[in-house]
Amino acid sequence: MIFLYTVLGVAAATVFYVIYAYNGLVRLRVKVREAWSDIEVQMKRRYNLIPNLVETVKGYAKHEAGTLEKVVQARSEALANQGNPQAQAQSENILSGALKSLFALSEGYPDLKANENFLSLQSDLAEVENKIQAARRYYNGSVRENNTTIDQFPGNLVANAFNFVKAEFFEIEEAEAAARQPVEVDFG
Repeated sequence: MIFLYTVLGVAAATVFYVIYAYNGLVRLRVKVREAWSDIEVQMKRRYNLIPNLVETVKGYAKHEAGTLEKVVQARSEALANQGNPQAQAQSENILSGALKSLFALSEGYPDLKANENFLSLQSDLAEVENKIQAARRYYNGSVRENNTTIDQFPGNLVANAFNFVKAEFFEIEEAEAAARQPVEVDFG
């Protein structure tokens, strides 16, 4: 009789563990999805600021149409790319490069640099960039927690049994590549 109770106790403990582990994996999956949604919200705010920025610059830099077209095209491609984090990161890298060109262009137009609308848009865009960076850190932390739980024993048994998959990190390659480059100083 004791053996039967022991077997039933072990079976009940196993069932409770599977339920606990399954619910934990679901919670982590929802957390990753929520974190990705936060990134998407901030990127959409960014995309909405860009047309106003381009229109403001157009008035001052009419002969810089190529740069403006690159920004508009990069924005369109990033907006249309609703794929996985890796594909989205590539689109964001292109858009960031185009925006840097646009801001570099503004250096040659003192009237544009002093324009209140341009300064306000530039400030708003910087704020959104900071929020994207914070959302990306939160998302990547959620992905790390999710992936670690999926890999660890015995949680990996439950994850495999219920087809939980690892999430992709959202890594902006341009920022990493720039951080690895030596800083150039020119006193000439």
